[in-house]
Amino acid sequence: MPVTAPADRRFLRAQVKPGRRQARWRTWFRVGLVAGAALVLMALAGWVVASVLNAPALRVSRIEVTGTVHLSKGDVLALVHGVRGRNILRVDLDDCRQRVLASPWVSQATVSRSLPSTIVVRIVERRPMAIGREGEALFLVDDQGDEIDEYGPRYADFDLPIVDGLARGASPDDETNEQRVQLVARLLGEVQARPDLARRISQVDVSDPRDAVVIVDQDPARVRLGDQQFLARLQSYVELAPALHEQVPAIDYVDLRFGDRVYVGAQAGAGTTAVEATIASARPAAKPARAGR
Repeated sequence: MPVTAPADRRFLRAQVKPGRRQARWRTWFRVGLVAGAALVLMALAGWVVASVLNAPALRVSRIEVTGTVHLSKGDVLALVHGVRGRNILRVDLDDCRQRVLASPWVSQATVSRSLPSTIVVRIVERRPMAIGREGEALFLVDDQGDEIDEYGPRYADFDLPIVDGLARGASPDDETNEQRVQLVARLLGEVQARPDLARRISQVDVSDPRDAVVIVDQDPARVRLGDQQFLARLQSYVELAPALHEQVPAIDYVDLRFGDRVYVGAQAGAGTTAVEATIASARPAAKPARAGR
């Protein structure tokens, strides 16, 4: 009986022919070609960058300043000194902005490029609210109570009231000083609706954060307005002042914080007692109209 032996695959001829090995020099040639091309591209890119950074057309030749009111353009240009003539792409805009913000007059600032050769500086100035007084020192303050600058001849044209009671250089955590700042800001903001009355306020004392005391024109009387209804109370005092001075020639204070009642205190040694009246009774009577002929 015939016996069938299993085929031994080890002796079968391979069905896939081995590929030819590539010459080693061709591989290195290709590597060298790619590396050379990369070096050429890098050199070309470096030349382009150097050409751009040294291009005369990209040197800063103009600095445009907008938003100045009290600062001059020269003041702002001095803050960014050294920028003109530099390549515009190399100018550190954030550094320029920080230098502009270093001015106590500047509240906000943006600095941008306008190709090919202009730097644009836009600022928002702080708005002076009053002239703060602490001892003998006078200083401009904004509506946040922050000091802008020392008051001097440079600001002689500013028509602002003098404010006592604000702490110079106070900490932001000083709640009492913050209340005083808010009080004077509300007072001056409200009376701006009547510029004729606002111009008559020469001094404000906010030492008591619940009671704004004002001096009107050259009248030495201290007018106590409290912490609300500033415009109405100030208007009442202006109307009542002539009649009140007739009754109390040497007035120390006039207190208008209690509705329609007015309390007038005399200066010490004036020989006059305090007066209490209602606003209606203190107002001067209207003069009768002349009869027609």
